[in-house]
Amino acid sequence: MNILIVEDELTSRELLKVILEPYGSIQTVADGIEALKAFNLALAEKPYDLICLDIMLPKMDGQQVLKGIRKIEADKGILGPDAVKILMISALGDFESVSEAFSSQCTSYITKPIDADKIVAELRNLELI
Repeated sequence: MNILIVEDELTSRELLKVILEPYGSIQTVADGIEALKAFNLALAEKPYDLICLDIMLPKMDGQQVLKGIRKIEADKGILGPDAVKILMISALGDFESVSEAFSSQCTSYITKPIDADKIVAELRNLELI
């Protein structure tokens, strides 16, 4: 599995990397603009199977990144089961944040603190492992 972790906080980024390393190759970025660049580059070579995306990011927030990824996919005709699975992982658990993420077609949403068992269970729910 090809995985992108988009997280600006170093400890959370490293923890996600440790949790996900057994399941595939990992790339990490720390801001929204780098996330869109990485996504575009991967589309040309080896598309991501999973993106773990924080909402509170510098330069461009995760909600904007999510919308940008889905627009790129729609423009390229990548829809439904062929679209990347996007797991939002955020400290924001309020109704508005969660609702906006699902309206923008995130695949799943988990609130922090990061919990390995919740992440692995979600990978199973998404049929990635």
